[in-house]
Amino acid sequence: MRKDGRRQFRTVYVEVGRKNGKSEIAAGIALKLLCADGEQGGEVYGAACDRDQASIVFNVAADMVRRSSSLSKVCKVVPSTKRIIHTPSGSVYRAIPADAAGAHGYNASGVIVDEVHAQPNRELWDVLTTSTAAREQPLIFAITTAGYDRSSICWELHEYARQVINGTIKDDTFFGYIRSIPESKDWTDESLWHLANPALEGLGGGDFRSIEELRTAVEQAKHRPAMENTVRRLYFSQWTQAEQHWFPFGTWDQCGGIIREQDFAGRQCFGGLDLAATSDFSSWVLVFPRDDDERGQCFDVLCRFWLPGDVVKERRAPMADQIDAWRREGFLTLTPGDSIDYEYIKQQILADCATFDVQQIGYDPWTALQTATQLEAELGEGVVVPVRQGYKTLSPPSKLLETLVARQAVNHGGNPVLRWMADNVVIEQHPDEAIKPSKKKSSEKIDGVIALVTALERAMHEEQQPEVAFYSFAD
Repeated sequence: MRKDGRRQFRTVYVEVGRKNGKSEIAAGIALKLLCADGEQGGEVYGAACDRDQASIVFNVAADMVRRSSSLSKVCKVVPSTKRIIHTPSGSVYRAIPADAAGAHGYNASGVIVDEVHAQPNRELWDVLTTSTAAREQPLIFAITTAGYDRSSICWELHEYARQVINGTIKDDTFFGYIRSIPESKDWTDESLWHLANPALEGLGGGDFRSIEELRTAVEQAKHRPAMENTVRRLYFSQWTQAEQHWFPFGTWDQCGGIIREQDFAGRQCFGGLDLAATSDFSSWVLVFPRDDDERGQCFDVLCRFWLPGDVVKERRAPMADQIDAWRREGFLTLTPGDSIDYEYIKQQILADCATFDVQQIGYDPWTALQTATQLEAELGEGVVVPVRQGYKTLSPPSKLLETLVARQAVNHGGNPVLRWMADNVVIEQHPDEAIKPSKKKSSEKIDGVIALVTALERAMHEEQQPEVAFYSFAD
């Protein structure tokens, strides 16, 4: 406290690894501000990136109220509106998501911001922090794991906190607490894990952070390149880059084998279709499930690629020799003209359906709806299925693909076009650890990988049909 009896720290930034009790700390601070801060008509806001995340701290705080006889006498929990009302002072704690930023009129006495790194922009932060001006001793309490966007409000707070901690900046109203493994250190070294995990059993002085869960996550990250940055960020508070190539060439190439179409005649398979909007690569991929005594479930992959012939000279001149080699070797078909020949592709798909036992075909409804409608008329209802391109739909098959690649359980035949596209892929990561291939962030075309993931999604959906009747509506 200051000499005048008011609170010294007005902004607090806490950055630690996940599962170290951040939600419980934030909930306790929220209830202190609500019930024991001497504020009449206080307004305490619990903010997060979305309503579900904002509900996490609220639910912990509500449970604390219910478990405390003294708190339950003076507080009323209203779950339907995510509010806790402190009756004696008329103060209210309310959970709000980031999209509430447009609703001005706040007069905050306290603000809890959970997982600041996931805030889509700084709008809600600015709205809430500037709404405290009329309060005598407001508190902004931000708690988060590390992020990757170095233009974000979270990085701004991280850097400010670091400089305050180091003494570069003197600010007696700002309290910073950062626990992380230095980027120069080996994050797989178990003896360093306590640096980012103060609640780690034994090592960090805590008694509830499971070291076994950390070991499992690190071991998985060693074999799944897409998971490495996630583990480093969320578990060890290391700021990483968002963009990373998905498959190292060596790992991808170890999955090559021999693909002979005649060997697959009559075999059960699932298809994925990714069509170019007008004048670029289009991809049709079939995955054939099989069981292996040593590796369990495996998939053989048959790919077909098309490109308008005139595009090679107009837009693909630097790759002209490579494209011609792919054409001569039978890995790429050049169609006449400067735009995609959808009829040609449709006829090839119908021919493949006559040769192979195609169970379902997945497609992106944004780019292939017309062709899919025509295919459905030929193949029957339920064979051609839209596959939305959001995280909830694509993350499970994306994670399946990286697992298959890691244990060499996918045979892509060394297809050079697919190999080129696999090397181009950059993934997007959601704060909840969901992943998907990103056309926007990838360095070049990745249509074949998108088609492969889409085909795997249909294969997974078929296996789990009774459990996921609502699955395709989750995006």
